[in-house]
Amino acid sequence: MADYRAPLADLDFALRTSGGLDGLHALPAFAEVDADLVDQIVEEAGRMAAEVWAPLNRRADQEGVHLKNGVVRTAEGFKDAYRAYVDSGFNTLPFEAQWGGQGLPWTLALALMEVWHSANTSLALNPLLTIGSVELLQAHGTAKQQATYLPKLISGAWTGTMNLSEPQAGSDLGQIACKAERAHDGSYRITGQKIYITWGEHDLTENIVHMVLARLPDAPAGTKGLSLFVVPKFLPDADGNPGQRNDLRCTGVEHKMGIHACPTCTMSYGDDGGATGWLVGEENGGLSAMFTMMNNARLAVGIQGIGLAERAYQDARAYAFERTQSRDIHGGRQSVPIVRHPNIRRKLLTMRALTEGSRALALYAGNALDRAKQADDADTRSRLQTRVDILVPVVKAWCTDRGVEVTSTAVQVLGGMGFIEEGGVAQHYRDARIAPIYEGTNGIQALDLMGRKVLRDQGNGMQALLADLRADLGGLDRSDDADLTAIRRSVARGLDQLEAATATLISLSQDDIAKSAAVADPFLELTGTVVAGALLAQQAGVAAQQMAAADGPSEQYRAKLAVARFYADNLLPRADAAAAQVRQGAASTLALDERLL
Repeated sequence: MADYRAPLADLDFALRTSGGLDGLHALPAFAEVDADLVDQIVEEAGRMAAEVWAPLNRRADQEGVHLKNGVVRTAEGFKDAYRAYVDSGFNTLPFEAQWGGQGLPWTLALALMEVWHSANTSLALNPLLTIGSVELLQAHGTAKQQATYLPKLISGAWTGTMNLSEPQAGSDLGQIACKAERAHDGSYRITGQKIYITWGEHDLTENIVHMVLARLPDAPAGTKGLSLFVVPKFLPDADGNPGQRNDLRCTGVEHKMGIHACPTCTMSYGDDGGATGWLVGEENGGLSAMFTMMNNARLAVGIQGIGLAERAYQDARAYAFERTQSRDIHGGRQSVPIVRHPNIRRKLLTMRALTEGSRALALYAGNALDRAKQADDADTRSRLQTRVDILVPVVKAWCTDRGVEVTSTAVQVLGGMGFIEEGGVAQHYRDARIAPIYEGTNGIQALDLMGRKVLRDQGNGMQALLADLRADLGGLDRSDDADLTAIRRSVARGLDQLEAATATLISLSQDDIAKSAAVADPFLELTGTVVAGALLAQQAGVAAQQMAAADGPSEQYRAKLAVARFYADNLLPRADAAAAQVRQGAASTLALDERLL
């Protein structure tokens, strides 16, 4: 297994192309975010990830976590690694200065999330949910809640969790039974059990702040009867420090396929009368408030897929240059490094192109998020937020599916060495496999894209996205470069297919909503494949311009152009199959009697 090194040049290129970081610099809020500052931050994150976080990854996977008397002990070295992260201010990057944040772009924060997940996904999942808790309280918390919790969560002194699932209620949150009773002092008493709570109990920080969905006695049935509560492990005292222990505890940790060093907890609330919690937002308005945190987490989980894909690619590439086996296909008597074999080259290029396409997609979403937050007028803010809303389920689902694909391909490149734990890439595959499942399965993401993001506005938001991508693609029309011409032609075809598929989806829903649901998965696959291809085409155009100007390392730009051409020739054709499924797959999906499945 190769030593991890943050792909600094690739991150910088993606930030300045798909992430539009230079354009964000023009916004008043980011006027001081210049190239030198970004380079310093990314370089320091890369150093810490490589030197502090990554060396713990395999050992922590083997050690796991240990629960004793309700206390979870994390792997050796995790406390120090987390403290180094916090002390360097990385947890504070995208948040407002009034609460101790640095006010930097979310686009930059997302790029760094990739680095942390590449280095050590189990540890990176801890701040992932803390960041979502901050977003939630900023949007829906009272002034007192914000003053009590935001400085601690933003600094990383405390961590946050999301408590949704219960034994009888996984993705179907309408089945939640956890109870909340009103108390005389304005607080609430929470009783019930939650499962699959990531980092629900640990020894890294002095307090853990749980965001809990529960149901009041007089609440209506289903999701409309859910309320959201902030329930800390230790109740803050008058000075805002951890005081009395709350009535909640971890009763078990899951033994999982992957992310072994991340405690996935069963949490019990109210064994001794009720855990104290405070309402966030309105009574019976908990799910809409929780979606603020869920959408943040979904974007971040998409980054998890990218981080693991990058790590797996680095390991597979290093092995392909070191491992000698079989003669060169052109002849010769000596065994050659397997990177010389066309089949392995294809696998490595597929891994790299999917990773870079995923990175471009996520940072493009981050740019839209930053611009939406900083927009001066309501119309611009609404338009950009619609763009974010479309992209979030695509980033979550498409990038995590690609994470599984790329890590699985790494196992194949290493062959037998990939299948045994000593090879290292098996862990990446195991760690990646959860990402398409939690924070809403990827099937749920596809239904979300279909229903809330396309059908609700009759495809207007998708049409606006396509128009912008076509406008960016137009710059390639002026080039006589053969690679750019081929890329442009392939991407233009993909954009046409996505536009036609959007119309088909709307038409199917008007006939029978089950038909559009039956092809929601391939529609999301088509969207991710095409949008990522369009963004790589834009990067290819920039690379070609830089090469023509002889500006910078031509090797990097030549590689960008080659990867975009490979994607256009070999991966964008997947759009043909996905479009065909949207066009013709609904009837046969629903035709067979379910008893015969």
